[in-house]
Amino acid sequence: MSTAKLTKIDHPPATLRDMVQDRMRDAIIEGVFLPGERLVERPLCDQLGVSRTVIRETIRYLEAEGLVEILPGRGPIVAIMNREDARQIYAIRRMLETAAAEGCARNITPERAHTLIDALERLKLGFSDKAPGALFRATADFYSEIFDGAGQYIAWDIVQRLNGRISRLRMITLSTSNRERPGIAHMERICEAITSGNPDAARRAVEHHLDDTSAIADRLLAAEEKSEND
Repeated sequence: MSTAKLTKIDHPPATLRDMVQDRMRDAIIEGVFLPGERLVERPLCDQLGVSRTVIRETIRYLEAEGLVEILPGRGPIVAIMNREDARQIYAIRRMLETAAAEGCARNITPERAHTLIDALERLKLGFSDKAPGALFRATADFYSEIFDGAGQYIAWDIVQRLNGRISRLRMITLSTSNRERPGIAHMERICEAITSGNPDAARRAVEHHLDDTSAIADRLLAAEEKSEND
């Protein structure tokens, strides 16, 4: 038997469906398609150069992520985010992210500290990168390192299913300068606490970050709901 070994494929090539899903997800998160806007198949096919089958599969996938709703008589629309949705998402994030930060800090190794710091540097670049979805993918990579370092793979699966809605909330909170500290400053404090091996400080850093962003999201969504009802 041959002893030759194959090289592991770290990043398998994206399929057409994957690329369309990424484009559509980025467009929803970044507000190209507004909440409540209908997603009409024919224009989407023309814009993306793909078949209706691919568009329908993509819409079903994004519906499962909570980014799209299918309304009787109207078809697919961009899901509307309300305050109660946001509160539940932040409550889930608080449970999972604080535990992951504590676990990663408790298990920290020099190798993990290096990869987490590298992920933070990429996240900083993401704030100035104008490519669609760059910031959100960099943020997901940063958190992926934390959950992986904590060994919390099932929790990360749950977070990934919420990532579309988390990213929509992130876009809302990034749109305001009225916050306790810039978002990247929160990430730096989380990274510092974890890499120093301090689980309590890591938990507090995550809690402060979520306290800040959830308050902003609640205030902005409340203003939106008020304007819609006036």
